[in-house]
Amino acid sequence: RWEEEEEPRAVCPDFLTHSIKSSGLPASSHSLQIWTEEKKILPNILKKIGCTPMVQINKIGKSYGLKCELLAKCEYFNAGGSVKDRISLRMVEDAERAGIIKPGDTLIEPTSGNTGIGLALVAALKGYRCIIVLPEKMSMEKVDILKALGAEIVRTPCTRFDAPESNVRVAWKLRSQIPNSHILDQVKAIPPLAAFLKTLANLSAPWSAGKVHMVVIGSGTGGTITGVARKLKEKCPECKIIGVDPDGSIVALPSEMNKTNTTTIEVEGIGHDFIPTVLDRSVVDQWYKSNDRDSFLMSRRLIREEGLLCGGSSGSAMSAAVRAARELQEGQRCVVILPDSIRNYMSKFVNDQWMLKNGFLNDAQEHKPWWWNIKVQKLNLSAPLILLPEVSCQKAIEILQEKGYDQAPVVAESGLILGMVTLSNTLSSVQDGNVELSDPVTKVTYDQFSKISLEDNLGKLSCLLENDHFAIVVHEQMQCRYLQELPTGLAQVFERGEGNSQADCGRFQCSCCTCAAPRGFCSAQPWNCPLLTHDSS
Repeated sequence: RWEEEEEPRAVCPDFLTHSIKSSGLPASSHSLQIWTEEKKILPNILKKIGCTPMVQINKIGKSYGLKCELLAKCEYFNAGGSVKDRISLRMVEDAERAGIIKPGDTLIEPTSGNTGIGLALVAALKGYRCIIVLPEKMSMEKVDILKALGAEIVRTPCTRFDAPESNVRVAWKLRSQIPNSHILDQVKAIPPLAAFLKTLANLSAPWSAGKVHMVVIGSGTGGTITGVARKLKEKCPECKIIGVDPDGSIVALPSEMNKTNTTTIEVEGIGHDFIPTVLDRSVVDQWYKSNDRDSFLMSRRLIREEGLLCGGSSGSAMSAAVRAARELQEGQRCVVILPDSIRNYMSKFVNDQWMLKNGFLNDAQEHKPWWWNIKVQKLNLSAPLILLPEVSCQKAIEILQEKGYDQAPVVAESGLILGMVTLSNTLSSVQDGNVELSDPVTKVTYDQFSKISLEDNLGKLSCLLENDHFAIVVHEQMQCRYLQELPTGLAQVFERGEGNSQADCGRFQCSCCTCAAPRGFCSAQPWNCPLLTHDSS
């Protein structure tokens, strides 16, 4: 009977100590592993830049039926965590040798993040002030790392490189204002390129003549792909260089490949709306386009199946490699450059909720609640209170308090959703002196928000609300219009349509009376309609 069975003995954490004392057993029952140690103590961490490992890809290549040997060059083993450590160190040391910079000077760099991290690392050790000008789309992990290294951060909008507010133009403006400041400029880094080629091309034995038949590299500023291709072509003229360019970028050739409706690129570090000076496209034998979804899913596979803790652009390169390498035969070798690590993207593609929110990951929940697949349009949603961007903070507070709302979307007359304003944030901003009551409500508007359509299910909405305080429900057939007949600040969401009947107007018909006015207009007393924002003036 189970009551009479002896209770299993637990292995307590002090078991080994007693065993050693009583029986003389060895301190560990595990096998002894002899690790190869560094032959010398490094004088500083900069000496750890270079000599990154080449790793065989075992599962992913087989899953695509590749016959060739698939290898990954893990550049995230550099001291600063990316391939850009190489050019960062080279630019600084070459500028020092040329007498251009000296300790105490200011180094400014417009970058997508990795060059900035490498430059900040070098600057911290060599005694330079470092200012990094970074587009807003780059991850907060990169910002935190840069700050930890002592760099000063300037964030800029994600816009064209030649726009006044772009990171490039802002960097050069800072250069003109700060004494003894320098932009070493990786995009135009032609002088250090010759030496840089040596650091990139002499990476390891597998690059020797005849041992590599294809190299796949994502194209950002172009230094890596240009450097590797030029030097490698000297040793292996037959080696095929594959360039990877994301949808939304214009770098790939022929230019017809770049035609797309994609306007934003979530993958960081590759792609441009201009052709960088340092990029030599003539050394690239063939271009492949990548997209955000395939890139992130491939990065997650590299992490899960190969144990390679890489970043998003690594997935871009590998997703192109499994297509390009189909032409290679058994005994041939394809090398894929993995530029940076998972460290920079913990809140982005590594996060399931972020992937679901951006439509890159299918709903993977196995045990869904009964409401999971119900569409958002089934909810009894009331028409939202909407504020125009010109409304003052004072009037926004009055409107929200009077109507009993704690938040409201801010929508331009064109129908463009600008963001969300909350009562608590507006009140605290005024109290702290960050804004004046007379300032427009846009100064306290959250411009980062989640959008969901009426056709999406409640499961997706639930995932969004796990990380966000609110989500805005939008519909293709809805728009925001400004009511010219009403006082300043009044706005309402209406459904497109031509009819005046209650059936035509649907739930967006005026609900304060039975006038059946079209599109929310109340012919009786429009200023009393409870669905409209109210301006006490």
